[in-house]
Amino acid sequence: MPIYEYRCNECGCEFEVMQKFSDSPIQTCSQCTGRVTKLISQSTFHLKGTGWYATDYVKKSGGEDAKDKEADSKVKEDKKD
Repeated sequence: MPIYEYRCNECGCEFEVMQKFSDSPIQTCSQCTGRVTKLISQSTFHLKGTGWYATDYVKKSGGEDAKDKEADSKVKEDKKD
């Protein structure tokens, strides 16, 4: 269920209410019974599933990197000769 934020036009009180989509918006403040305005707030955003996290990406194994470095060093040695 979404959480909606409201602000009272009379006393300035801000409060949150958990409501269904089908529920009608709140009209009056619970503290002073003044009229309230529904606020537009930042929503939460969750990425779920594989491929969204740094730990999900494929990493090269140490063996392949070591072989590449050895090949590079051999090429450099051959160029010196």
